[in-house]
Amino acid sequence: MSYFEGRTHTDELIEIINANKPTPTEVLKGIFDEFNSSEMKKGVAYYNNQTDILKRKIYMYQDDVKMVDDEAINIRIPSGYHKILVDQKVAYLAGEPMSFGSKSDNKKNLELLEELIGERWEDTLPELIKNASNKGLEWLHPFVNEDGEFDYMVIPAESFIPIYDYSKRKKLIAGIRFYEYSKDHLKLEVWTADDVTFYEMISGEIYLDATEEMNPAPHFATADGLEGKSWGKVPFVEFANNNERVGDLHFTKEQIDAYDLLTSDAQNTLTEMQSLILVLKGYDGTDTSEFKTELKRRKVIKVGEEGGVDTLTAEVPVEAYKTQTGKLDDDIFKFGQGVNPSPDVIGDAPSGVALENLYSLLDMKSSILERKFTLALREFMWFIQEYCKHAKLGEFDYRDITFAFNKMLLTNESEIVDMANKSATVISRTTILENHPWVKDVALEKRRLEEDAKLYDIGLEPLVEDGEDNGSVGD
Repeated sequence: MSYFEGRTHTDELIEIINANKPTPTEVLKGIFDEFNSSEMKKGVAYYNNQTDILKRKIYMYQDDVKMVDDEAINIRIPSGYHKILVDQKVAYLAGEPMSFGSKSDNKKNLELLEELIGERWEDTLPELIKNASNKGLEWLHPFVNEDGEFDYMVIPAESFIPIYDYSKRKKLIAGIRFYEYSKDHLKLEVWTADDVTFYEMISGEIYLDATEEMNPAPHFATADGLEGKSWGKVPFVEFANNNERVGDLHFTKEQIDAYDLLTSDAQNTLTEMQSLILVLKGYDGTDTSEFKTELKRRKVIKVGEEGGVDTLTAEVPVEAYKTQTGKLDDDIFKFGQGVNPSPDVIGDAPSGVALENLYSLLDMKSSILERKFTLALREFMWFIQEYCKHAKLGEFDYRDITFAFNKMLLTNESEIVDMANKSATVISRTTILENHPWVKDVALEKRRLEEDAKLYDIGLEPLVEDGEDNGSVGD
């Protein structure tokens, strides 16, 4: 009887890690085989407009046997709704660069952060939001590169298996990253808080990777390469879409599939020649199959001397089609918590209140992701803090950094500018600048105003024209 009998492969791996023992390849293989990323891949497929309608087949019965009708018209039209909803969310949260701040106004912290994550973060954040929205979560891997510099990369959730110890409040104690190396050849990496062990899977069997000089290996090395170092944590940060770790497609897939089916069937009806019901009179042929073949291929049919063909037009239920597609369209944006871009919904010049109502569902959905990402960013900052210690770059307090998503909300600019002008004597100029739709950088705008004041003498007393009484006493 095996010591591990009756336990899951994950339980076995947790036991092995806690005992600091090598991972048996059969345990690793069991965890790999149990990992299911189909829902993640489905979200990605729908984002790329590869919806289930593209798999639809038309069937027919021949001699009472159901079979695929390869000659039938089978127009399949994917709608692209999922991409619209996800792109709205990405643009809303990351259309403007994220703002980092310091609770203690520590400029050194912000300078270090800018130096270490760079402008690449502005491109990484939208990718994380998009991928988490499609899959339910995505992973960010901080590491030290071969030059000894702090770096990071996005790891697809469908190629990373997290191992949690739920006895410690869902603590990530290991992670298995895998990727395709060549056909029937995968590379696997088992990361713990202390090291990484390299494996490879060849034709379904797992072996230690003999090509690695050091296996297991430390997370990274010192700048001189003489000493191996470990983070003390598994260096992967989870960016979750919501508490349930499900993608946004989970809430709209049935409605999108119904819309795709309805529009595809309607197009088939309009295109399919056999939408006309043919009434044969004195048909001079052997059977109806021959009749259909002759009609499709040659556009002619043979009839007897007193024969003929009448047609009954198949009416397309246009109003029912419009009603149902309109309802599905509304449902997709409602259940997907998006903004319907239809002019009938938005109108020509909606007021500020109307725009807020229009964006309310998108803001609700985005706020859930925002909270999850804020926790993930705090964890990411911890790795930056540890790197600063190892690289002797100075103190960096990961708890001091603040994050702000600069949400891109459509506004009625004329209303905002009018309110700003009317509030000039009630609130400070700084507050007005912070809320003005044309101002992106308040400090920069203040400097420009000061420069304009000097250049154009704004605020100075008007000069007295020659000949005017200036109040002086004459001779």
